[in-house]
Amino acid sequence: MSDQFDRADRLEKHAASNSENNGQAHLERLRTKGGHDDDRTQPSLPVVHRSFANPAPLGLLSFATGIFLISMYGVQARGIATPNVLVGVLMFFGGVCQFISGIMEFVAGNTFGATVFPSYAAFNLSYAMIYIPGTGILSSYTDESGQLNAQFPQALAMYVWAWFILTAIFTVAAMRSSWVLFLDLFFLDIELLLLACGYMTGMESLLKAGNSIGFIVAFLSYWAGCAGLWAGGLTPLDIPTFAMYKAKE
Repeated sequence: MSDQFDRADRLEKHAASNSENNGQAHLERLRTKGGHDDDRTQPSLPVVHRSFANPAPLGLLSFATGIFLISMYGVQARGIATPNVLVGVLMFFGGVCQFISGIMEFVAGNTFGATVFPSYAAFNLSYAMIYIPGTGILSSYTDESGQLNAQFPQALAMYVWAWFILTAIFTVAAMRSSWVLFLDLFFLDIELLLLACGYMTGMESLLKAGNSIGFIVAFLSYWAGCAGLWAGGLTPLDIPTFAMYKAKE
C-alpha cells in the first residue's frame, strides 16, 4: 500500500513539473529573444506571426517616396520635366531598401509583403535604369537628331501595362487586409491605367491625370507606413488603417 502511495505521489509531482514547464514554455513563446513582448500585430498589412521588427513601414515609406517624386516630375512641378535626379532615390531608397523590406517579410512568413515589396523594388530599379545612359535604353530610341522617336512612348505603354496587370493581382490579394492598403493599390491601378493609355494615345491630359492620381497613392502609402512605424507605443499617435475583416475568435 505504501508503494502505491509513493508511486501516486511521484506521478503527481511529475505532472505538476510538466505543467510548470509547459507554462514557462508558453510564456517564452510570448517574448522575443531580447526579453520583450512578442508583438505580432502589423498595421496596414495582413497579420503574420513574427518575432522580428516590422519591415512594412520601410517598404511602404520607400514606395511612397518613389511614387511621390515620379508624380512630381510627371506633372512637371516647378517647370522641371527632366527626371534624371530621380535615379538615385529610386535605386537606393525605392529599390534597395524596399527589396530588403521584402526579404524581411519573407523571413517573417508574410507571403503578401514578400511578394509585393520586392516587386515594386524591381519597378523602381527598372524605371531608374531607363534614365541611366550606360544602359543604352534611351539611346536605342533616339534618332539621329537626338530626339526620342515614336517607339519610345509605345514601349513605355507596354512597360506600364505589365505593371498594371501585376498591381491588379496584388489588389485582389489585399482584399482581406486593410482599407488603406486596398485603396492604395486600387488607386495605383487607376494611375497605371491612365498612364498606359496616355502613352499609347499620346494624350497629355491622360498622362497628367495619371501622375496626379499618383499623389493619392503616395499619400495612402505614407499613411500605411506611418501607421506601422508609429504603432506599438513608439509614439502617442495611433493611426487607424481600418481592417477589412476581423478574424474569428
